[in-house]
Amino acid sequence: MKKFLNEFKAFIMRGNVLDLAVGVIVASAFGKITASLVNDLLMPFIGWIFGGTDAATVLNVTLKPAVVDSSGTVVEQATVLGFGTFLNTVIDFIIIAFIVFCIVKAFNKARSLAERKKEAKPSETPAEPVPSREERLLEEIRDLLRDQNKRGL
Repeated sequence: MKKFLNEFKAFIMRGNVLDLAVGVIVASAFGKITASLVNDLLMPFIGWIFGGTDAATVLNVTLKPAVVDSSGTVVEQATVLGFGTFLNTVIDFIIIAFIVFCIVKAFNKARSLAERKKEAKPSETPAEPVPSREERLLEEIRDLLRDQNKRGL
């Protein structure tokens, strides 16, 4: 059992798992913000355009109304096609997908800029300077003199 717990501890303490946990927590909080944006700001506006107060209820279609007894207690629930609720979910998804797309796009751009910067960085060994015409002529003269001295001329 102790070995199992040690393996679990090692698994949890790896960087990837901690990063994933932080990502899930942030995503959960971001999901709440997005849901509030859709439910509290966008959908009331869409509902107002369609003549109601909330698109989630205005755009729903009741197939079978609820059955209520004389005391006001619901005996049988209504059957409703939730077009408004579905629209809420779709808008929520589109907003989250767009923001994730923007984050990934920014990350990829930053990575490509870093790679370009790395490629443009000069190598550690400096390149030898290109000799001028005079230097090449002097080297040729030196080489000719060396060859003459070797031959004994």
